[in-house]
Amino acid sequence: MTSCWLMFDVGARPRWKNEVEKLSSQQIAQIFPFVLIFVIFYFVLIRPGTTRQKKLQQMLDNLKIGDKIITGSGIYGTIMGFKNDRIQVRIAENVKIEMARNAVTALQIPEEE
Repeated sequence: MTSCWLMFDVGARPRWKNEVEKLSSQQIAQIFPFVLIFVIFYFVLIRPGTTRQKKLQQMLDNLKIGDKIITGSGIYGTIMGFKNDRIQVRIAENVKIEMARNAVTALQIPEEE
């Protein structure tokens, strides 16, 4: 009666070990381009978007009465007051509107006279 170890050719282990090492290096070589593409996407698309979003949130948190703003719809105005998550904006003489604080997209750049 033959041993089950002889049936499975235990002596072939070193050969299998080398093939597994080759296979793993091949897999790494195949995965590397995908990892590289993800890293490029992160630095080109994701990171600038998150930094822009952080700057916008910081600007919204630091708004104060009298700031001249630009809304997402292109309306220029001056902040006249705050109510919870809304702001009152003067857009013309005796014309005040109330809008969401998140509607503000930028502060106006002071014009040189």
